[in-house]
Amino acid sequence: MVATMQVAVAEVGVTATGLDFARDDGALEEAYRLHGQTIYSFCSRAVGAERGADVTQEVFLTAWRRRERFDPGRGSLIGWLMGIAKHKILDAHRSASRLRAVEDRATEVIELDTDRSGIDEIADRMLVEEALCGLSDRARQAVEMAFWSDLTHTEIAHASGLPLGTVKSDIRRSLARLRTHLAGREAADD
Repeated sequence: MVATMQVAVAEVGVTATGLDFARDDGALEEAYRLHGQTIYSFCSRAVGAERGADVTQEVFLTAWRRRERFDPGRGSLIGWLMGIAKHKILDAHRSASRLRAVEDRATEVIELDTDRSGIDEIADRMLVEEALCGLSDRARQAVEMAFWSDLTHTEIAHASGLPLGTVKSDIRRSLARLRTHLAGREAADD
């Protein structure tokens, strides 16, 4: 009885059951019927049940595409399928690692996006710089002295040699222009 069972197992694994995997179109179906559960169990233990079904499908698809490479003289069909499964499981792990890396980068971008204050500050700086570049040299110099050097209008007039009224007018017009530039960004936030 034991010898009969060993022969039966060997027949299923090789091709003594009449399964000619390289030439028989129905062989894939038969191979799946005979070994699908074993391959699925192996795959699902390695990559989880959900992904295990996909990997199992990839195993049998690859086996079908490479069926002419199967040589019953070199080993059993289940051994060959398990070898393919091992490679597909490794591929699935590599793919999951790459996906996690992409997700981590996406999470960083999302976290950056939720940190609006930093993004808003960058946008404001860029808009102020652009608006300042659009000012005349005299007006830009007056604004820079007022805000970056923290000088009063009188000190700016004295340092630049311009009349106080001209300095005040240049700064007022420049601030209005900056306000208009920044208001455009704020309107887009609504």
